[in-house]
Amino acid sequence: MRLDTIFTNAVVHTVDDDHPRATRIGVWQGRVAALDDDLDGVSARRVVDLGGATVVPGFHDAHQHFSMVGREMLQLDVSAPAAPTLDALLAAVAGRAARLAPGTWIIGHGYDQNKIGAHPTAQQLDRIAPEHPVWLVHTSKHMAVANSAAARAAGFSGLDALPEVPGGAVVRVDGVPTGLLQEEAMTRVSDVLFPVPLPQLGDALAAASEHCLARGITSITEPGIGGVGGLGSSRADLRAFQDARQSGRLRVRTTVMPYIEALHDFGPIGPGENGYGLDLGLRSGLGDDWVRVGGVKIVSDGSLIGRTAAMCCDYHDTPGERGFLRVEQPELRRQIVDAHRNGWQVATHAIGDAALDVVLDAYAEAQRLHPRADTRHRIEHCAVTSPEQVRRIVDLGLIPVPQGRFVSETGDGLLAAMGPDRSAGLYRMRTWVDAGIELPGSSDAPVVDSPPLWGLHDMVNRRTASGAAFGLAEALTVEQALRAYTHGSAYATHQEHLKGRIRPGLLADFAVLDRDLLTVAAEEIRDVAVVATVVGGETVHERR
Repeated sequence: MRLDTIFTNAVVHTVDDDHPRATRIGVWQGRVAALDDDLDGVSARRVVDLGGATVVPGFHDAHQHFSMVGREMLQLDVSAPAAPTLDALLAAVAGRAARLAPGTWIIGHGYDQNKIGAHPTAQQLDRIAPEHPVWLVHTSKHMAVANSAAARAAGFSGLDALPEVPGGAVVRVDGVPTGLLQEEAMTRVSDVLFPVPLPQLGDALAAASEHCLARGITSITEPGIGGVGGLGSSRADLRAFQDARQSGRLRVRTTVMPYIEALHDFGPIGPGENGYGLDLGLRSGLGDDWVRVGGVKIVSDGSLIGRTAAMCCDYHDTPGERGFLRVEQPELRRQIVDAHRNGWQVATHAIGDAALDVVLDAYAEAQRLHPRADTRHRIEHCAVTSPEQVRRIVDLGLIPVPQGRFVSETGDGLLAAMGPDRSAGLYRMRTWVDAGIELPGSSDAPVVDSPPLWGLHDMVNRRTASGAAFGLAEALTVEQALRAYTHGSAYATHQEHLKGRIRPGLLADFAVLDRDLLTVAAEEIRDVAVVATVVGGETVHERR
């Protein structure tokens, strides 16, 4: 037998318990054919000498807003690295306004009031860009600031005319709107920006592909398509992914989660049975190695750094504030039960502990009413958990999806929100691994930047940007963190039989690193670099 490629002279960490280390990888038709001694006497059309470099399975980001990553690459960056102060943010907006014709939207992303001292206000934006609609999205994606021109462009006479909506807030000070719109209130302005035209969305998917491949990411799970107004881009999101794959512009394997808004009741499908999902009964699992439909995405509450996640107690630094549910409890329960009943894997965003209780009750009821094996329902973020909630999650067989990158990127703000007495339960990791849960790795990009090696660094070191300890008891070993970002993420999408390890029969997706993750000092993990990325046995990125 002649293989397509043999990669040789490498330090291969396979994340496979049966064969944890290797030095050679044989590839045939996009899959791993054999390792090490099984390649003796086997030839290949191509032999690649990796010069002693370290190889790990391709990273799989289990929660990345992939299309949004691409869209934001075309927008104004007002994150802390680009605009470290409020004055710098305002200067960036003013500079963009000076270059654009009046009436042109200025869309910015990534600001964090925890880092620049305050939210920008509509009044400030009106002064520097009175003739441009300005829309600045918070790093959490759960709030945004609009100026008066943006409100008018959205069909209102001004910010005063924006109505209050269930599951959101139009923030006012002394009765005057500040321009800050939280949760569902964002849609009053953002709806006018959607749907994103398919050609523009195709450009975004192509840009996001290159962005991910340079970081060693070969697979992502996109947590929310089809829900316009933020989480998705248009009602044709799935078509955009398929079109991008057909044209060769989508170069990262994707599992997409339709937003709950895309699902609907489509009537009787049998005796006493009503269908709920996508037309023709489409549900989780449809697709191929490149574009696949995963779980349905539901959002129950907001964010910790925005102080909108639904909590059982007041925020430490905001007395009287406990956040809120974005969906009322009876409707949230109906969504989860109906999706479960119709065969969907369910992935519910639940950050606050009060929201988590509601979600856990709904998952438990769904399983009691309609028992199913191996559902692998997920809790996206799963940020604040009590010991009792941990027990329930384990007993229900759920998959928590926390983000290691939040530790250094937003950790100081999270600690301020929770206070010293309640911070121990933030973004647990070791707890889940010790309980036998197959933990996935993820970034929630573009809320934070997506390099998996930075994520591994934070999962192992658990230190904020200021150096503060962030639940050190929840730190993972390097081996555990690597497993999470590869096999664990594949498991969370029911795809561990296809990827996540370097093992014969699995997809030949891997990242080549300039140093050995398992031997560098823990504090140097984020400095390890990706020198090449391989997808299906083909080198699709090389560091220049």
